[in-house]
Amino acid sequence: MPRMTAARAAVEILRREGITNLFGLPGAAINPFYAAVRAQGELKHVLARHVEGASHMAEGYTRARAGNIGVCVGTSGPAGTDMITGLYSASADSIPILCITGQAPVAKLHKEDFQAVDITEIAKPVTKWSVTVLEAAQVPGAFQKAFQLMRTGRPGPVLIDLPIDVQLTEIDFDPDLYAPLPIATPRMTVPQAETALRMLADAERPLIVAGGGIINADAADLLVEFAEVTGVPVVPTLMGWGAIPDDHRLMAGMVGLQTSHRYGNETLLASDLVIGIGNRWANRHTGSIKTYTEGRKFVHVDIEPTQLGRVFAPDLGIVSDAKAALEVLIHVARENAPLQDRSEWTAACRERKRTLQRRTDFDNVPIKPQRVYQEMNKAFGPDTRYVSTIGLSQIQAAQMLHVYRPRHWINAGQAGPLGWTGPAALGVAVADPGTTVVALSGDYDFQFLIEELAVGAQFNIPYIHVVVNNAYLGLIRQAQRGLDMDYCVQLAFDNINTPELEGYGVDHVKVVEGLGCKALRVLEPEGILPALDEAKKLMAEFQVPVMVEVILERITNVSMGLEIDNIIEFEELEGVQNPVPTASGLVTP
Repeated sequence: MPRMTAARAAVEILRREGITNLFGLPGAAINPFYAAVRAQGELKHVLARHVEGASHMAEGYTRARAGNIGVCVGTSGPAGTDMITGLYSASADSIPILCITGQAPVAKLHKEDFQAVDITEIAKPVTKWSVTVLEAAQVPGAFQKAFQLMRTGRPGPVLIDLPIDVQLTEIDFDPDLYAPLPIATPRMTVPQAETALRMLADAERPLIVAGGGIINADAADLLVEFAEVTGVPVVPTLMGWGAIPDDHRLMAGMVGLQTSHRYGNETLLASDLVIGIGNRWANRHTGSIKTYTEGRKFVHVDIEPTQLGRVFAPDLGIVSDAKAALEVLIHVARENAPLQDRSEWTAACRERKRTLQRRTDFDNVPIKPQRVYQEMNKAFGPDTRYVSTIGLSQIQAAQMLHVYRPRHWINAGQAGPLGWTGPAALGVAVADPGTTVVALSGDYDFQFLIEELAVGAQFNIPYIHVVVNNAYLGLIRQAQRGLDMDYCVQLAFDNINTPELEGYGVDHVKVVEGLGCKALRVLEPEGILPALDEAKKLMAEFQVPVMVEVILERITNVSMGLEIDNIIEFEELEGVQNPVPTASGLVTP
C-alpha cells in the first residue's frame, strides 16, 4: 500500500471527486496541505485577498455550473471565522462548498494556542457537517463523507478542519482504490404524481412555482417541458430565475414583496392551485401567509423532508429531488393526455405581463436607476451571467432585467451579505471563462471586499462590474422612512482629491485602477450604453475586471411593500410597456 501524508491523501481525493480549482490563502497551519497541492501539481489555485472573499469565490464557482463544488482553503483561527459568512450564504441557498482549514496541533487544541479556535463548533449551525479530524488515518474517510453529504438531499456546505500534525502524518492510502460514496436521491412515486395531477385537473387557474432546487438539480429543461405539456404558467422564485426563459409564453413573472413583477403578483393572486417545486416559500416571496395562501391549494415538492410544512402546511407534500419529480410528472401527464385546455388562463397571464409593467425610459440627470437596467438589457445578450446580492440595485435588477438561462442569475438569496458580489463574480468567471459575467452592486456592496478586484487583475479573470452609485445605503434609507428618519445611511462626503464628484465621496475609478483593473464613470443616461460597450472591449483586451460606475440621483424609492397585494409604486405607471428583450417606453397609438 502506498504511503503518503494525510494532506497528500486529501489532495488526491479532491482530484478524484472532480475538483480542479481552489480559492484560498496559505498560512502556517495549512502549509502542509499547500505543499501537497504543489507536489500533486494538477489543482489550480486562486489567491484571494480575504478569506471571506475566497469563500464567496467558491460559492460563485459552485453556482455557475451543475456538478461544480467550490473549495475554499485557509489557515487556522481567523481564516475559519472569516469563512463563516460564506458558509452561511451557501447553507441558506443550498449550495455545496467545501471549506478546509488548518488547525493547531492536536495536543494544543485546548491550551489557547496561537490562532487555535474551535472552528468546528462555530461552523456547525451553517454547515451540513463540520469536523476537526484528530487522527490522520481518518482524513480519507472524512473527505469521502464530506462529498457524499454535500451532494445528498438538500445540498450544502461542509467544513473540514485539519490540525497541522494530522496533515503531516504519513498514512497508508492508495488513490487508485478510492471511489466516491453513493448518493441517495428521493424520487416521487407514480401514485404521488397521479394525485398531484388530479389536483391540477380540478384547478382552473394553476401555477407552478419553480425554486432554486430546480437549478440545483439541473432540471430546467424538464420544468419547461412539464409546463408546456400541462399548459401551466410558471413563476420562478429569485433563486429559480432563469429556469424558464423570461420571453417564454408560460413565464408568468416573479412574485414577492421586492424582487417581483406587478404581473407576477397579480397572477399569483388570481390562481387557485400552486405547485411548488424545489422552493422554500421564503418570506420575501410570500409576504403574509394568509394573503399568499387564501383561496388556493398547494402542492409542495422538495428534496428535504423538513421543508414540507415548515412555513405552511401544503395540501399535498412530496419528498423528491426536483429532477426526479419532474421526470415522473411528465411521464404520468403524457400518459393521461389529452389534458385540459389552459389557453384562456395562459392568455390572461400573458395580458397581465404585457400591461402591468414599470417604467424605465427616464432621461433625468442625475440618472434614475431604472434607466441603467434598460441599457443593460440592450447591451447584454441572453448568454450573460448576472451576479448580485443585496440592496436596491439587486431589487430593481430583478424587477427589470431579463434572464433566459438557468444559472445566469447568480444571487445570494437568503443571506444577502454585502461584498458578496465581486468575489462571487470572480468564482463564476473562473467556472465559465467563455461567457460574459456581469456583476451588479450598489456603492456600499462594492466597497465591501473591493480588494478582491486585485485577484481578477493578478489572475486575469475578466468580468464587468456595474456599480450604481447614489452614495447612500439606499435600501436601509428606504426602510427608515417608516421610522421617519434618515440616520447613519449617508455615504456622501466631499472628496478633497476628486472634487468633480461633487459630494459623492469615494472615487471608485481611482481605487479600481489602483487595484490593477479598468474603470469608467457615467454621468448622463446617454452615456450608459456606450460605456457598457466600451467595458466589453476593455475586458477582452486587458483580461481584467472592468467597472462601469453610474452616478445616480441620490434618492429613489423602489417599488416594494409588506404584502403581495399591496406593493407601493413610486413612479408613473399609466401606459407603460416593456416588450422583451428591450426596455420600457410609453405605449404609442
